[in-house]
Amino acid sequence: MLDERKAIILRAVVEEYIETAQPVGSGHIAPAISVSSATVRNDMVALEQEGYLQQPHTSAGRVPTEKGYRYFVDSLTGPGQLRAAQAQQVRTFFDKAHGELEQMLHDTSRLLSDLTEHTAMVIGPPHEAAATVRSVQVVGLGPGAALLVIVLSNGGVEKRSIEVGPDIADGPLAAATAHLAAQLVGRALSGVDAVASSGDRRTDAITAAAVAALQQTPDIDEHVFVGGASRMALAFDAVEKVREVLGILEQQYVVVTVLRDVLDRGLQVAIGSETGLETLAECSLVVSPYEIEGEVAGTIGVLGPTRMNYPQALAAVAVVSKRLSRHLTEG
Repeated sequence: MLDERKAIILRAVVEEYIETAQPVGSGHIAPAISVSSATVRNDMVALEQEGYLQQPHTSAGRVPTEKGYRYFVDSLTGPGQLRAAQAQQVRTFFDKAHGELEQMLHDTSRLLSDLTEHTAMVIGPPHEAAATVRSVQVVGLGPGAALLVIVLSNGGVEKRSIEVGPDIADGPLAAATAHLAAQLVGRALSGVDAVASSGDRRTDAITAAAVAALQQTPDIDEHVFVGGASRMALAFDAVEKVREVLGILEQQYVVVTVLRDVLDRGLQVAIGSETGLETLAECSLVVSPYEIEGEVAGTIGVLGPTRMNYPQALAAVAVVSKRLSRHLTEG
């Protein structure tokens, strides 16, 4: 553990470096903590020897190491708070958020990127078959065709075109809707293999076509929605580093695995090598799960350079995760 003065100096160095991206000298720190530059310089040397700071060039100031950032993050008393304008931006977004799940998650990733000025990721719920049916509707499209619309408990919407035979009026479609709702609401989509007979030939024909269409649901892994990927170009000077990180973001399986692994290790912030990928050695991740009806449904995260503003990123991720959970639960 660091003594109080070294901890204050380390925190000041981290905050200054986050703000300026320039190595920090003792002269910048001393006035703020009311001790001499010589004292600060000696403590910065000690912090370097202990692995919390490093000196990129001789006679230059010092910058935090991964260990230094970890100490800084672990010493935070909370996630911080969004500015009033940002909090209003989040409220307005979720007040107006409607439509299908995938579009909303895509828009959420853009919101999170705007709040943090970093790249944001939202991992959608697993395969829709894991969700339960919330509502069912069969809508006529024209002669011989109808659209089956199922709203799921995770906010997803499943649509299937079905053939219903010629000259089907609104009455049989309404009857099929009522029968399917009675049979399917509350059931897992993966468990839909048949429904009981209604006793009406036309209704049963429509419901059978609907069930057959649902059984053709393809296997879909979690979707990853990335917002603000272009911000990586502003985070790093080296073009090759930008290219490498963007390459990771294009690999959905890798993104899902990394975020899930960070949460499984009990971390909310993964710094540098803690991400588990050499390509992200100069990056940090701030992650949080979101829930639907009290059950973890997916993950949101922010990816940026290790010198990201951690209190701001933690605040944004916490607020968006909470509001997204509430929005999806309430439907």
